[in-house]
Amino acid sequence: METNYIIVFSTAVIPVIIGAIWYHPLLTGKAWMQSAGVSEEQLKGRNMLAIFGFSLLFSLMLATMIPSLVIHQSGMLAMMMGEPGIPDDPMSNADFKFMFNRYGHNFRTFKHGVLHGVIGSLFFALPILGIQALFERRGAKYIFIHLGYWVLTLSLMGGIICQWS
Repeated sequence: METNYIIVFSTAVIPVIIGAIWYHPLLTGKAWMQSAGVSEEQLKGRNMLAIFGFSLLFSLMLATMIPSLVIHQSGMLAMMMGEPGIPDDPMSNADFKFMFNRYGHNFRTFKHGVLHGVIGSLFFALPILGIQALFERRGAKYIFIHLGYWVLTLSLMGGIICQWS
């Protein structure tokens, strides 16, 4: 049971792609600009290479954390690593082999990953967005525009990682 990091790293483009669509003026872009108090002129002239570069870096960081949220078997592996007397290769441990062979593929579906993406959005992203918006004096519209983005983004990332990594 090894995480396929090619899949994990590939999901790092999802926030950038979804963001380009979600915040486009034809979808939520105009409402977001209004709720954030910014104009199109203020957004122009920014260093887009830096913006997309850092967005991709942050997305990679996020993608490396998603497996621990959506793949329950990560906990089984963590229990077997680093203990005195237990070989570095958990598959050489009879107890781990039994547990992995019996339960190693449970809850490894796209739907299950989506569920955890939604839960992560509601219990991680929403509180962070809510606290930030309160102190920035932003309204509920601002929060829900961003929350919608994160629900969609984390759901897709979670589903893909849970199913195929």
